[in-house]
Amino acid sequence: MSGHQRERNPSAALFERERELAVAEQSVRGLCGQSGSGDGKQSGLLLFSGEAGLGKTALLAEVRRIAGECGGCTVLFARGSESAETVPFHVVRQLLQPALAAMSTSARQELLGGWFDIAGPALGIAPPVGPQADPQGVRDGLDWLITQLSLQHNPLVVAIDDAHWSDPESLAWLTSFAVRLRELPLLVVLAYRPGELPEHTPAFQELVTGRAARAVELRALTPEAVAGLVRAALGPDADDPFCREVWAVTGGNPYEAVELIAKAQDRALKPVEESAALLRDLGAAARGSGLVNRLERLGSSVIRFAWAAAVLGTEIQPGLAANLAGMTPAEAGESADRLREARILVGSERLEFVHPLIATAVYKAIPAATRTAMHGQAAWLSEDAGLGVAVAARHLLEVHPDDDPLVVNQLRAAAREHLAVGAPDAARRCLERALREPPPEEDRAMLLYELGCAALLTSPQTTVNHLRAALALPDLSDDLRVDATYRLSQAYAHNNQLREAAEVVAAQAAATPPGPGLMRLQAARYLWKGIQVEEEDAHGRSRRIAELARHLKGRDNAERALLALRGFDGMIRGENALEVIEAVDRALVDGRLAEGLGWTNTEWGFEVPSIIGITYAYTDRLDEAGKLFDEGVRAFEISGWSGAHLAFAHDFRGLVYRRRGQLTEAEASLRKGLQLAHRLGPGLPIQWDGTCMLIDTLIARGRVEDAQVVAEENSFYPPYSPAIVLPDAACLAGRLLLARGKVKEAVAELESAGHRLQERGRNNTLWAPWALDLAAAIADEEPERARALAGQALRHALRFGTDTAIGEALRRSAPLAEPAEGLAKLEKAVEHLRRSPCRFEYAVALVDHGTALKRAGRREEAAARLRAGLALAERCGADGLVATARAEGADCGIEEAPPTG
Repeated sequence: MSGHQRERNPSAALFERERELAVAEQSVRGLCGQSGSGDGKQSGLLLFSGEAGLGKTALLAEVRRIAGECGGCTVLFARGSESAETVPFHVVRQLLQPALAAMSTSARQELLGGWFDIAGPALGIAPPVGPQADPQGVRDGLDWLITQLSLQHNPLVVAIDDAHWSDPESLAWLTSFAVRLRELPLLVVLAYRPGELPEHTPAFQELVTGRAARAVELRALTPEAVAGLVRAALGPDADDPFCREVWAVTGGNPYEAVELIAKAQDRALKPVEESAALLRDLGAAARGSGLVNRLERLGSSVIRFAWAAAVLGTEIQPGLAANLAGMTPAEAGESADRLREARILVGSERLEFVHPLIATAVYKAIPAATRTAMHGQAAWLSEDAGLGVAVAARHLLEVHPDDDPLVVNQLRAAAREHLAVGAPDAARRCLERALREPPPEEDRAMLLYELGCAALLTSPQTTVNHLRAALALPDLSDDLRVDATYRLSQAYAHNNQLREAAEVVAAQAAATPPGPGLMRLQAARYLWKGIQVEEEDAHGRSRRIAELARHLKGRDNAERALLALRGFDGMIRGENALEVIEAVDRALVDGRLAEGLGWTNTEWGFEVPSIIGITYAYTDRLDEAGKLFDEGVRAFEISGWSGAHLAFAHDFRGLVYRRRGQLTEAEASLRKGLQLAHRLGPGLPIQWDGTCMLIDTLIARGRVEDAQVVAEENSFYPPYSPAIVLPDAACLAGRLLLARGKVKEAVAELESAGHRLQERGRNNTLWAPWALDLAAAIADEEPERARALAGQALRHALRFGTDTAIGEALRRSAPLAEPAEGLAKLEKAVEHLRRSPCRFEYAVALVDHGTALKRAGRREEAAARLRAGLALAERCGADGLVATARAEGADCGIEEAPPTG
């Protein structure tokens, strides 16, 4: 038996691993329903951790063997590589490409469904469909794929060796997917070195150090186990001092012990005490400088080939290694044979190092200048061989900067490819390296612009830094300067820096000549200023945008964006709703978003269609708003934008459900939006919107304690978001306090909110009903002031003019009036809200009117109102209102709501 065969012999590598093997067997057979425990199939995460050479790879081989014995169990396998750690989705492709390669294109498309164009480029099975894929969308597509495979190939084992060397994109997906493991017939088995966990994916560190996994830590072999290995290989007569010295030289490391025993056998050493003194020299030759010295004795041509293999690193093509080493195929074949005999390389069509320890030692032994030069050559050879710019870029990242425009161009091309497959961090690394080359001075601004755009979806602060640097240089064209400024303002806004967002576009607008570019910047300035909670000169801005929009016809997208902003501003201020709607309608083309203003358009962003839909939602145009937000959800899903954009779309869809009175559907959509938002990190604007809308919906449902839980879970307390949210955050906080019986605190919150809103002329009584809530809070203590506040709110509602606004103001001011006047107001409220599309508000008005009629002794009319209100409340999912209607109607002969169609 050859030395290599001995090293690969699992009986040698698995000495003293009974406990680890038992866990592996139990886990795999539990997945396959063969554990005998009666608990059904068991899935989850299994971890093998240990330093290099302790047998993790052998244990994974056993996992795969046991899975094969179970029958019907599919295994997907991949191995992280130190040399390929910067290649995006390298591990994901190893895992999934073999399974996908066996399918036809149509079968792969059917398996992935709508995710084919989104995840296919990352998997290497489809070309990119756009310039930039959303990383979260790609991860969601991979989730879908692995879920389908686990269901079709039930059960499924995913095994990853050297997981600590996985590329960041693969690790990010694996970490996010891990939370779903117990839902599927799927076992994920990871082997890694605990001392080398990557810093680039802290969530992976949390995953493997958490309590959600079965963790097995491998330790060095005992002297007795090493003695067993020695005697199994060199004969039962090996004496104790010799065996003990093998253990001492190797520290009980299984890999090193097996290698040392193999060398002793090659040297024909007798396993006796007299030979023990020679073991240290032999052991040193198996690692580090000793391994290098042993390699040098094989000759210069073999060394060159080994160096080439180490630079290529993973899945080494012999022909590519030969070209890199400057050899003929025959010379390369001979060198590869000698390296195989020396237990340094294995394989034929694809070569790999016997152990990562050997690959690391060989790579580090290459002189620094030579290594750098070889990486540069490997980049060009890889691209010539058709391996793609991503593989070539891995090598270029290791090359010393040398003022080479070709390197800059190649890195920029790689960055574009990385962005297109959903790997913006990899794109950023390429572009940052290109900056160090450095690029020609005239290209520097463009490169900084590309860097900023690459980070826009993932790191607003990084975007800010690079785009500011690009704008400080003179070489951007006028169009790119406008675009860079607009994107910079978006990055500021996404980072909760609304003042900076408005200031940067104002400064650029001052230096931009009249035309579409200037109007785009003006629109951005009005947007970022208009959504500031603490906006200065709010009245002046509103006046200027109204004057500007008055003469606009919607001839191009700049005009349409300004018209949309004018409509949104008028809605927030509670201006005449007909004028508001007229402006927003002009922002559309035949009732639809114009080309270039769509949800996924990067020139204008999703903010413009969002404010159009929001304006419709608060002006009783719920059908138009619903169509618009449904279109947004579809557009983001089709494009694979599963981050903040899709979260916002679900929130806005939830807003429409809430306004319609479909409270159950609203809650579901809003919880989905919040779930998506939570994946992005804390404190972002999207979480404020989702939190506020969900709290508002839960209060409407009568579930005040649930609303408080959502508030606490999402840090809903001052200081609130600097951006306007739906509904107004401070008003909502007051309403929640009032619902919880904390009247004093509610009054303080509502008075503060009212002062801020009045100061800025924001008088929409649906979006910010502070006056009506405050009137209810102080009615007992200050009845005159309460009536004045309610009268003020009613005047604002009448000015706005929608049936919902007027009906709500009438309903909520009725309890503050004399009984006869209050009853008349409630009757008018019912009539207005009957015409409104907001069914929950109509249901409340019916119940309130019925209650008041009962108090007035008009029991028959009261019963009719209460019965209708109860039926509508049940359809809305308004549990609290249902209980109120039942309680009020109990003595009016109402036992249950009439059947509804």
